[in-house]
Amino acid sequence: MKVVHYVNQFFAGVGGEEKATVGPEVREAPTGPGRKLASLLGDEHQIVATVFCGDDYAASNDAAPAEILELIKATGAEMLVSGPAFTSGRYGIACGRVAAAAHKAGLVALAAMHAENPGVAEAAPAPVVATGLTAREMGATLEKVALAVKKLASGQTLTPEDGLVGSIPRRNRLAESNAAARAVDLALTRLAGDRSATEIPMPDFGAVAPAGPVTDPSKALIALLTEGGLVPAGNPGRLESARATKWLRYPLEELPGLEEGSHVSVHGGFSTVVANENPNRILPLDVARELKDEGAIGSLYAEYFVTTGNGTSVADGARYGVEWAAELRKQGVQAAILTST
Repeated sequence: MKVVHYVNQFFAGVGGEEKATVGPEVREAPTGPGRKLASLLGDEHQIVATVFCGDDYAASNDAAPAEILELIKATGAEMLVSGPAFTSGRYGIACGRVAAAAHKAGLVALAAMHAENPGVAEAAPAPVVATGLTAREMGATLEKVALAVKKLASGQTLTPEDGLVGSIPRRNRLAESNAAARAVDLALTRLAGDRSATEIPMPDFGAVAPAGPVTDPSKALIALLTEGGLVPAGNPGRLESARATKWLRYPLEELPGLEEGSHVSVHGGFSTVVANENPNRILPLDVARELKDEGAIGSLYAEYFVTTGNGTSVADGARYGVEWAAELRKQGVQAAILTST
């Protein structure tokens, strides 16, 4: 098969964060990790082009997947491989979205990233192959990707044995002992000291290392964010009260604070009466303005970001966080206050 490989600006050799806003481009040859992947694929499958894009541009621009797909289609490729993105959130989201767009367009598509990357949810229904945590595991990861490419190219379906992540079909099977006997055995095992023994492993949502403190808040640009469902009266963006499928942004301009009736919370997980009486209880704009006037903080970002945390999936929440961080960093924001309900 003719394969096109999607990577970000870093692995394309364009640059680091200073080049994260570059738009999509194409090169008519394997680039970066694509060179190793090409050697692993051998003569049977050929990487005819590399398409790359900056992480910020790809993750925060709704039109980016379509733009990238046009470049992919122009190469005449039959298959897309995106990544590996490892645990890089913006890169993973871009890889997932590009893979999903290619699959929808009729190409064989494959994304590669760590199982906990928020981009996994973006790739469906294109398959995702699990990678290690960091690019230090690039060699072993590319070997796994090459095997997956060959299997997909032959018309086969990937399985967990191939490193497939995501939903795994359930199949009935006959256990060696009944539930009562297994429950007793499991209890004895745990009492003997193996506290992790279980038939149903719980999901691991990972951990996010906190950022370091702001060196000088009096000179910092601060943003206000909330998952409290606070929107302008009338909910013009139609933000959901639960299981949010999006996040929205609204201007703060030079408002000294939020007045009763100007903004309301549509959050369905708590009584919003007290919050709607004083919307600053959800988004502390009044206190933030006071801190700015006192010189405690430098300035406030002109917009606030909002979603609803009530019942929203972990994958969607992780994606919103990545998108918020990418946008705020692009605008020069140094810190954010995120209120939770």
